[in-house]
Amino acid sequence: MDHTNLLLVDDEPEILQLLTKTLHSEGFQRIFTAGTGHEAIQICAKHQPDVILLDVMLPDMEGYEVCKKLREITHSPIFFLTARTTDLDKLMGYNMGADDYIEKPFNPLIIVAKIKAQLKRDQLSQTAEDIFPQPYDFGDFKLVENTGQLFVKGEEISCTAKEFKLLAFLCKHPHQIFSMGQLYRQVWGEESFGYENTVMVHIGKIRKKIEPDVRKPKYIVTIRGLGYKFIGNLVGSQ
Repeated sequence: MDHTNLLLVDDEPEILQLLTKTLHSEGFQRIFTAGTGHEAIQICAKHQPDVILLDVMLPDMEGYEVCKKLREITHSPIFFLTARTTDLDKLMGYNMGADDYIEKPFNPLIIVAKIKAQLKRDQLSQTAEDIFPQPYDFGDFKLVENTGQLFVKGEEISCTAKEFKLLAFLCKHPHQIFSMGQLYRQVWGEESFGYENTVMVHIGKIRKKIEPDVRKPKYIVTIRGLGYKFIGNLVGSQ
């Protein structure tokens, strides 16, 4: 973990100190902290953190806006860390590009566990042998997994780490039906515990990016009462 860069963004010094101390004790050494949104964006651009913890309420700009700007320069996972925990707050966070939502007050060891789980999934994703050739070209869109890039009609499209992982998983398992709970376990690495709507939000965002007609999905199809199925053939495989 010596080479792992973490970025903690919060305007409360006590929280930054607590998290930094806990993460240091767990072996994380490269920890960057920011108390404002602008500072977070500058640090992210310079150091390219592997995981970002971001508070919603910052003195210079809302965390949602910071998240949106961070998404322009990084695909790294962003975890919101906040006391604003209504469904609307969570949906807004996911729509702005967040990958997870951690409620205050929190147990710092839970945050450490989430970070480690995320890093482990990222490592497995990078080292796993793929059964499909690279890139995954479906005509309307192309997925390049080893670089984390999505191209639609030849134009690179920004997407979050979770959106990319969800789309990649579906592309690797065409014509199979997965429930929202199954997809949550595969992409988020834990039981959904009522967070199935998170999958629905991410599916909706992916559809807006890859589907020629969002009202009549061609690739990610809803199987009523069961879940979702990816329908697509790699270019040249037909």
